[in-house]
Amino acid sequence: MREKISDYFIGVDLGQKQDYTAVCVVERAEVMYDLRNPVTWECQRETQFHLRYMERIRLRTPYPEMVARIKEVATDPALGDRRWLVVDATGVGAPVVDLLCASGVGCPIVPVVITGGGSESEARGERRVPKRDLVNGLQLMFDMRQLQIANGLRETEVLLRELMGIRVRVSAAGHESYGSGLEGPHDDLVLALSLACWKAREPNKWNWFGGRPDGR
Repeated sequence: MREKISDYFIGVDLGQKQDYTAVCVVERAEVMYDLRNPVTWECQRETQFHLRYMERIRLRTPYPEMVARIKEVATDPALGDRRWLVVDATGVGAPVVDLLCASGVGCPIVPVVITGGGSESEARGERRVPKRDLVNGLQLMFDMRQLQIANGLRETEVLLRELMGIRVRVSAAGHESYGSGLEGPHDDLVLALSLACWKAREPNKWNWFGGRPDGR
């Protein structure tokens, strides 16, 4: 291996009383190898995805404490400067996003409204993303073994139970909905991880030497 540059994506699925607030940190590593392409003579590259951290914040945590904990995770020095905070802005999520913006996390915040629609859209700084796209995208990454889970994460078994419990329901009108098909389990970690991976799969907007293409 010649060089590795990492971006970090912090996905947050918000809850409070009945659903946990879940936080997942995904590393996207752009790895450049010494081995060169025999035609172009460029060094070969590979993109790797790793789930590095996940946490469920206890139920009924007040929103200010929740924001403080999310900020603590997002500003961990181990993540460096190349990081994004991707937050569920559906319903009560909008005011929490405002609190996070005011807290000074020091990185771009991407509010995502999770919808039951058929396509993604963007308006007024918000991204609207169908839940189907989030869940299917995550499942595809696991199926293709693109996403690796770091050893020793405390919530790994919970995440695996949530993944196994995801069910697709089709209404009489033909609309799909995604959620836990089992009584009891949540899908909070799945959604937090889906949000982080959704953003991580977007084209890399950083150049290899650490700056953005627009110089910012």
